[in-house]
Amino acid sequence: MAWLAALPALAILGPVLPGLYWALAPSLDLSVWRALWSDVQWPQALRTTLVSAGLGSVLGMALAAGLATALYPGPRWLAIQRRLPLMLSVPHAAFAVGLLFLISPSGWLARAVAPLAGWIDPPAWTTVQDPLGLSLALALGLKESWFLLWVLVAVLGEQTVHRHMVVARSLGYNRAQTWRHVLWPQLLPRLGWPLAAVLAYGLSVVDMAVVLGPSTPPTLAVLVWQWLTDPDPALQAQGAAAALLLLGLFLLIAVGARWIWHGLVRRAAYPAGVRRPASNPSRWGLHQPLFLVGYAVVAVLLLWSLADTWFFPALWPDALSLQTWMQADWAPFGTTLWLAAAATLLCLPAALVWLEWGPQRYNAVLYLPLIIPSLPLVAAQYAALLRLPADGTAGGLLWSHLLWVLPYMVLTLIGPYRAFDRRLMTTARALGQSPLGACLHVKWPMLLKPILAALAVGFSVSVAQYLPTLFAGGGRFATVTTEAVALSAGGNRRVLAAQALLQIVLPLLGFGLAALLSQWAGRHRRGLR
Repeated sequence: MAWLAALPALAILGPVLPGLYWALAPSLDLSVWRALWSDVQWPQALRTTLVSAGLGSVLGMALAAGLATALYPGPRWLAIQRRLPLMLSVPHAAFAVGLLFLISPSGWLARAVAPLAGWIDPPAWTTVQDPLGLSLALALGLKESWFLLWVLVAVLGEQTVHRHMVVARSLGYNRAQTWRHVLWPQLLPRLGWPLAAVLAYGLSVVDMAVVLGPSTPPTLAVLVWQWLTDPDPALQAQGAAAALLLLGLFLLIAVGARWIWHGLVRRAAYPAGVRRPASNPSRWGLHQPLFLVGYAVVAVLLLWSLADTWFFPALWPDALSLQTWMQADWAPFGTTLWLAAAATLLCLPAALVWLEWGPQRYNAVLYLPLIIPSLPLVAAQYAALLRLPADGTAGGLLWSHLLWVLPYMVLTLIGPYRAFDRRLMTTARALGQSPLGACLHVKWPMLLKPILAALAVGFSVSVAQYLPTLFAGGGRFATVTTEAVALSAGGNRRVLAAQALLQIVLPLLGFGLAALLSQWAGRHRRGLR
């Protein structure tokens, strides 16, 4: 039964295994590696990748950990929980475009400072696309901090964690001591997989790197993408070798981080004497700047999409117009909508069947697309589709999205699934229900709220997919994400802002619809009582 339940997941993951061999086999030639080492671009590209991915991961974890330590438990922590869905609904590419409009030399922040500094032209500063990738690291850190906060919200919502904090505070420990000696030793091991996902994304990100990263040379991930899509077989083989290098780099960093992690946990576990209680950090309002950046990103995108003319150093557009929206190309929006809806609806039964009857000890295999760099996997998908052949087809494109949508949906559902009271299922079976009937009439209706949340998360994950759409779609399918990244290379800023906003609107609609359905179901359930 367990392996039958795993069949949908195997259908999604299975073709990737031979695809990895087909995609990476050219890199097994020693001459390919010699060509890679002799390429003048890759050392600088590697350094930029290490700086942006490393700093971005550290910044994201520091922001999330600092806010959790300062604000949990308390009303401000509850305010973060309410705002997180809005922040999570902003895709990476759209956030990068908004941050570009915000911090570039001609961006909104420079315009705000221009009257004080006496600028009439944009300053000759490199605030984006810098050689070290610092602007990319900033974008990754800010964006991934919201994901890590979402993970911490789920973990800190468990009653066991809350009880441990109450006991520690009752023994005289202040907030900082409680976190250091009681909570963080428990939480750090559970944050390993999410942090691995953040690092893997930072190493292999292409859409954000195209918008904010350097171009001569670009990051290693962008370089790999350019080589893999080059018509020259020698460069394709070089791209396969560089993709393998990215994978090895991730494993090396992950092993080193795990070794350091265990040392930190051991140090944090030693209790210290009780000191005088510190001041309550929940009054600091540390979460405000983090969310203000998100709001500013959305606001500047909205302004640019409505701007008629907007020359530096004007802080506001000279005039507002709906012309950009009236002339907008809505075909990418429609493609993104049906693709994300189809991927989510296909993955929901696969996720539920896996969690109910699948081999749970292999959950780590299901999470592999989230915790290893995506470029080797995308190349494997493309190699498999070429041999079917199904590249450039709607079915192949849809399958390419499932590989990332399914793990995120399982990750969203696994906590509520494990917390479900099994006695209810035992009672249903005792009353004559079959295993499937008990799920359909008891378990899944009671888990409707987390199921709707998983649907919203899966929908937003599909909307944000860039590399799978480019490779599997063969350039025949344009989505709001591919259009936004393509326009960032030098297209009309107003059109770029409109496409980036459409990329935000779709996940926001998904989360909003999930919230409305959840409220309706709750009122309906109370009415039946």
